[in-house]
Amino acid sequence: MADVYFANLRARSHHESRSQKIRRLFEAAGFDAVVRPGDLAAVKLHVGERGCDTYIHPVFARQVVDKIKERGAHPFITDTGTLYAGSRADAVRHTVTAIEHGFDYAVVGAPVIIADGLRGDHWSEVAINGKHFGSVRIAGDILAAESMIVLSHVKGHDLAGFGGAIKNLAMGCAPPSGKAEQHAGRPFVEVERCGGCGKCTMVCPQAAMTVVEGRARLNPEHCVGCGDCMRSCPTEAIEFDWTTEIRPFLERLCEYALGAVLDKPGRVGYINFLLGVTPDCDCVPWSDAPIVPDIGILASTDPVAIDRASIDLVNSQRGFAQTALARNHAPGEDKFMGVWDYTDAGYQISYAARIGLGDASYRLIEV
Repeated sequence: MADVYFANLRARSHHESRSQKIRRLFEAAGFDAVVRPGDLAAVKLHVGERGCDTYIHPVFARQVVDKIKERGAHPFITDTGTLYAGSRADAVRHTVTAIEHGFDYAVVGAPVIIADGLRGDHWSEVAINGKHFGSVRIAGDILAAESMIVLSHVKGHDLAGFGGAIKNLAMGCAPPSGKAEQHAGRPFVEVERCGGCGKCTMVCPQAAMTVVEGRARLNPEHCVGCGDCMRSCPTEAIEFDWTTEIRPFLERLCEYALGAVLDKPGRVGYINFLLGVTPDCDCVPWSDAPIVPDIGILASTDPVAIDRASIDLVNSQRGFAQTALARNHAPGEDKFMGVWDYTDAGYQISYAARIGLGDASYRLIEV
């Protein structure tokens, strides 16, 4: 059973500010043992796609950076390039987006280094001997760092159901080619529902979608399974086969997460922010309304336990009406399945525990 430390959001003095609580969580969770003097320490987070505004606040990241510096280590903010076309598709645009969102040195006190290089080709294979992968591709500068603190914004996700520490490790520490390996599944077009608008062709990063005789067509040899076409379709004519694709996708996700930390036993810490819990990943260029109230901040050295605790705390809330949460509003009901009813956020937890990424049971300790 893993320890997960929790800070609520109540504050009646400057001693109880969110910044102070992050610093106390860093100490309570034992991150002083994770980060050692002289380390090149990665602060892994998602800077948000341009248009998204619910990514982790840079001032919160600054508290972690400052605590790492107090340990005599050398922190850097990091992420990897995207599979889809967007504002973070290469290291230049990714760095510009990070700065636009406040992740510049003047605010966070550390440089931004895109861990998989200029065009996503700086990576190495990590052997894992998994069900789906014998080895996985992990960004070179993630591997080169001696320690890592993973900051995750908890939210929904249209394929994974839920995004927390596990997903941040899996997709966030992989280059685009590794992200493609995880997605692997391919959508299909329900031609009778297609209006031939061509929006899918405009967003596809691999030119896998075309419009022929007024209907969209998919070239599976070019498709990387990113789902941009599905999200862009106004008639919902593009779908995945949810009955066969979801669990293998989640298993691949967990195996990649394992590969991201396999070389750092005892040298990775996790902080999950249960603030602005939106239906979608911060990869989309918008931020929908939160589906539950803001809850608090968690810290642990176990990615599986912290994600299990995050799901439980979200599900304990009463969901907001007039949001993407279509059902399961009552406390105790599954909020992420209330948004994405074809997927199962909890399966991440069970499979990740099965392959040794962490412990699905936890003790919640309030700080």
